[in-house]
Amino acid sequence: MNTNSNSYTIIYASVMVVIVAFVLAFTSASLKSTQNKNVELDKMKQILHALNVDTKGQDAEKVYKQYVKADQIMNATGEVVAETGGFKIELKSELAKPLEKRQLALYVCEVDGKTKYVLPLYGAGLWGPIWGYVGLNEDKNSVFGVYFSHQGETPGLGAEITTADFQNQFLGKHVLKEGAVALGVEKNGKVTEPEYQVDGISGGTITSKGVDAMLKSCLGQYNIFLTTNNGGK
Repeated sequence: MNTNSNSYTIIYASVMVVIVAFVLAFTSASLKSTQNKNVELDKMKQILHALNVDTKGQDAEKVYKQYVKADQIMNATGEVVAETGGFKIELKSELAKPLEKRQLALYVCEVDGKTKYVLPLYGAGLWGPIWGYVGLNEDKNSVFGVYFSHQGETPGLGAEITTADFQNQFLGKHVLKEGAVALGVEKNGKVTEPEYQVDGISGGTITSKGVDAMLKSCLGQYNIFLTTNNGGK
């Protein structure tokens, strides 16, 4: 074959493309299980963060099993339909479904012998999605801990939702006021109900509003659960 011909060049390039595509596909498939495991471990760490549990230097999966006693599945009416399986549910996709078809994850946990509940969150920031978890005390109406993260918020501004200074403001805040979710974020320096609100991020107004909307929308999905046998205000 004439190696200087156009047909040789085309055949050679086509074969190389096929080989490279095969290698990439094989590599991706080989790493899939490891990638999935890392995603699961990261999710466990996020849930534990909402319980104020530090997993640094520890086996996150082992610690998770120590504190999380059940990952229940709840329907839109507040009924627990499964005692396990909630860990596999992604709130983002569930929120896109009709209300009657939604399934919600509820993590029943135990910290120092006391029951805690962890609820997932998902919303929109300035530049992309934001998400997190809220840990509640047994009364279902006071915050035990929170975790927030983002995909592309501005460093020093909206990205501050990941900092301890911002997240620690939520500790001890109440969730419900007259049966509705009142926990939220107010414009920096404009908090009028400190029992329920925290200061937003200076210069990160849109992200702060995103966190506020996320809290009210996602926690609102659990309203029946939160208001059942609830000693809160």
